Amino acid sequence: MTRALFISLLSCFVAINQASLISRCDLAKVLYQEDLDKFEGYSLSDWLCLAFVESNFNISKVNENIDGSFDYGLFQINSHYWCNDHQSHSENICHVECQELLNPNLLSTIHCAKKIVTRVGGMKNWASWNTHCSGRPLSYWMTGCLLQ
Repeated sequence: MTRALFISLLSCFVAINQASLISRCDLAKVLYQEDLDKFEGYSLSDWLCLAFVESNFNISKVNENIDGSFDYGLFQINSHYWCNDHQSHSENICHVECQELLNPNLLSTIHCAKKIVTRVGGMKNWASWNTHCSGRPLSYWMTGCLLQ
């Protein structure tokens, strides 16, 4: 019994350790420093809402889709269009390896997200942003965050 409990606890710690989370306010600061506030008309609150609904602020999240493509990182950027995962055909519009979108420094992720937002549809390219963030009051996402 104790062995089963120990193995169960150990696997929980491993799962937690594999997730790379960033706090809401730390992310706001990075996004601000990378000039995403008002980029293409979207506020930092829009970006924070997007990161939350896509990955729950998990930089290392990878999700497999039913079409065989994968979504990577904080903004769940899709391998079919935006990055190269060497597993399926990719247009690789961002000219980046998908694994780089899991990097905690976020620069490749931000660069690619900017490219996505400049396309037709803007943030509507993320269905979850359209469903959970668009047209809603979002200022609370910045509550308590200092950018300087």
